[in-house]
Amino acid sequence: MLDYDKEAGAYDALRGGEPRAEAAAHAVLGLVPEGARRLLDIACGTGIVTRRLAAARPRTRVTGVDLTHAMASRAAARLPGSVVIGDARRLPFRDGEFDAVTSVWLLHLLGGPGDVRAVVGECARVLRPGGVYVTTVDKAASHNVGSDIDVVLAPRPRAPAMDPADAVEKYAVAHGLRAAGQARFPGRGQGRSPRRTIADLRRGWFVTLPPGDPLADGFAARLAALPDQDRPRPDPEFTLRAFRKAA
Repeated sequence: MLDYDKEAGAYDALRGGEPRAEAAAHAVLGLVPEGARRLLDIACGTGIVTRRLAAARPRTRVTGVDLTHAMASRAAARLPGSVVIGDARRLPFRDGEFDAVTSVWLLHLLGGPGDVRAVVGECARVLRPGGVYVTTVDKAASHNVGSDIDVVLAPRPRAPAMDPADAVEKYAVAHGLRAAGQARFPGRGQGRSPRRTIADLRRGWFVTLPPGDPLADGFAARLAALPDQDRPRPDPEFTLRAFRKAA
């Protein structure tokens, strides 16, 4: 797991910046009813997406929450007075407080199915009846774009996915949420080049290939042999699922 306190300073630049945030916010808002007046963005990170949600819906009160102090501090600079530090497994909000809840690029980071169930349950709890929960699913699979980099990395050991769409839907149904739509959006600026992928290996991006591990060094050597070291391959395509709380 990356240290997101340390990652905060370079986080946006390494993950597509404003173009990616624009694509994410646009797709999320396509699944959030226009009439939503209170929206909670869980794991808001630096607030780069959250700010766009708020700007696009000026009549909606948008609140961000993040567990990491450095991330929440950056988000608070973008959304003064609207960001709190909190754990998505135990949200510091009342039952039924929000018309919409979003969690973009969160579930895949959680430590196990129990944590995913807890987060989905908390999202359902703080939603009002009829409210909508929107989340990304299948995050790791989104990055497999069929490139030569993917071919090199295919044999690497993989951690179990925490956010497969079918499992997330099962947890949602268990907490009174029903499927209400889906969407896809591009991770603009996140297309990997071989050199960037090697840098990600060195900094611990791939959790099953810790820096300094001989296996990681072997993958780095194979990546270094690919052509066009600085040419980004295609951007990933992320998937959103929406769920509505029973009225």
